[in-house]
Parts: sequence; structure tokens; C-alpha cells
Amino acid sequence: MKIVMLDGDTLPLSLPTGQQDADWDIRAQTPVSDIVSALTGASVAITNKVPLRAETLKQLPELRFICVAATGYDCIDLDACRACGIVVSNVPGYSTQSVSEAVIAAIFSLRRQIMAYASTTRIDWPQAQHFCLHRQPIGDIGGATLGIAGKGDIGQAVGRLAQALGMQVQYAERKGSDRVREGYVSFEQMLATSDIISLHCPLSDSTRQMIDREALEKMLPHALLINTARGGLINEADLADALKEGVIGGAALDVLSSEPPAIDNPLLRDLPNLLLTPHIAWASRSGVGNLVAGVMGNIEAFIQGEPINVVS
Repeated sequence: MKIVMLDGDTLPLSLPTGQQDADWDIRAQTPVSDIVSALTGASVAITNKVPLRAETLKQLPELRFICVAATGYDCIDLDACRACGIVVSNVPGYSTQSVSEAVIAAIFSLRRQIMAYASTTRIDWPQAQHFCLHRQPIGDIGGATLGIAGKGDIGQAVGRLAQALGMQVQYAERKGSDRVREGYVSFEQMLATSDIISLHCPLSDSTRQMIDREALEKMLPHALLINTARGGLINEADLADALKEGVIGGAALDVLSSEPPAIDNPLLRDLPNLLLTPHIAWASRSGVGNLVAGVMGNIEAFIQGEPINVVS
């Protein structure tokens, strides 16, 4: 059996290939133009973000299994996989602890103005007239209202951590829904009443650019926006303008619509109220270890004829 990983360098740990007797090919990265040649003869493909679409899949008659080395699988054409008889599995839940903690860290960083003070202290403090400097107003965490869009494992984990800190947590109903389920508030109410909003939705046609200029203008002027899910949930030009104009108080983004981003992405401008990290909220030691174990578990289960975590 031939097993190919298309983007091995997205993992900071090597897969323990010795656990499975197969012909392994761990590629650092694979350009779209090379996907077919890389997977020719392979029964199993592992991909983190390299897309596998219908035109590619129909040229790979021997491919029987795709393991997505992530929870989100929007890079895979599931309809085409079903038509070709290809099983697709993801790795759910591996990063719940890591991502939820990253969200809480971003809340502390922005709401308590840690970035703003830390970036100027070495220059400004020695020139101060008093023992402390009062610049940007500092907000408490306890008592703040956190709106969460997406009530999956990570969204709920964020909610539990926030409640433990004394925050008020509300979960948003789907944008545009004509009913509000028990335990949710409407999307519009969440926008209008949350001090912090954290996105934990999968990217789909219904969620793409769910945060646009209209949504941003419904948020509180001091509100913070956090996105550790998918960059495409946000209209990036609208957010950059809103941050520059002070429509909202700030944002923390671990994901962008294109990764790595184009140099002209508007969110790469000098925006002091934006905390930007390179898609690493998932990558604590436990998160990476869980992901590697999940990938190997999925492959073993498929080889044994009992695939798990199937999304196709």
C-alpha cells in the first residue's frame, strides 16, 4: 500500500510511519500542479490544506482513502469523493484544549491592553513622571459578555473557560435563521450585546463572510472580534476598514482567507488594535500530539476495514 502525505511540513512532528507497514511518501509540500503525479498509485492520501477537488480525484482511480490532518475538511470535494468511492476521515477534537486556551489568551491580551502597553513600555516608562502610565483603558474579563458563533466542541470549550472567569456567555443562532433555538440568541442580538465575539463555525456557503461591514456596524464600539476557525468567515477588507476607523475596538485573528496571505492583504497593514498570529492556535504540544495520533488511528482503522471519523 502506498500512503502519501501532501504537506508534511504543516506538522511540527514527523508521522511515526514505522507503525504501519506501507510505502510512505511524506512530501514537505505539494503544489496544485503536482497533486496528481504525487498521488499516482497511492491508496491513501493525507492532506492538511492541499485541496483535492473533482478534476483531480477523477485522475486517481487507485485512491481509496483521504485522511484530513485537521478537523475542518473544506479543502475536500466530498461529493466527488462519494462518486469515486473514496472514504474521507478527519481528526475531530484534537485541538479543543489548545484553541480554546488561545481564544482566552487573545481576550486577555486585547481587553487588558497587554499588547499596547508592552509595545511602548521600554521607551515611554523611563520618561514617565509617576510610577505608572495611564494610556489605553483596561477592561476586566469578569462580567464581560462573550458571544460565540458555533457550538461545537471548541465553541463549548471556550464557553466553559469563559464562564469559569466570570464571563457571561451567549451562543448565536445561525445568521439569517428565522427561528432561535433554545439556548441560543439571534445572530443580530449576539452582535449587538457582546463585548467579545469568537467565531467557531465551519466555512460553508452560508457562513462565508458572515462578518461583513453590516455585521461589524451592529457590534458595540468597544467590542473585540476573535477568529480561530476559518479566515473566509470574515470580509477582510471590511474588517481592516472597521479597525482603522474605530468601528470596533479590536480583533485577534489566527486565520486568514488565504494562507499564507498575499502581501497586499489589508489585514497586514499597520493596525495596532489587531493581534495577528499565523494559524497556530491549534499547535500546542498536546494539540500536535493528538493530531498525529488521530491521523495514524484513522489510517489503521481504514486498513482494518473499519474506518472511523468518516465525513464522506
